[in-house]
Amino acid sequence: MASPKKKVTLYFSSAVLGETQQEAIRQDRSISWIMQAAWRLAREEVRRLPGYRQDAGASSESKTQVESL
Repeated sequence: MASPKKKVTLYFSSAVLGETQQEAIRQDRSISWIMQAAWRLAREEVRRLPGYRQDAGASSESKTQVESL
C-alpha cells in the first residue's frame, strides 16, 4: 500500500545538491529517491547522535511518516 505523498521544501548547499544530482543521474533515479534511500541508510546513525530523543519536536504523525520511508 502506497503512503500518501507530501510535498516539502528542503534547502541544501550547492555542493550537496550537486553531489545528489550526480548520484541521481548515475543511478537513473530521482533526487527524491536518492534522499529517501540516504535517510533509510542513515536513520540508525542519526538516532545514535548525542541529544537525539524520539519525541523531540515531532508529532506522532510525522514520526510515522518518517519511519515508513
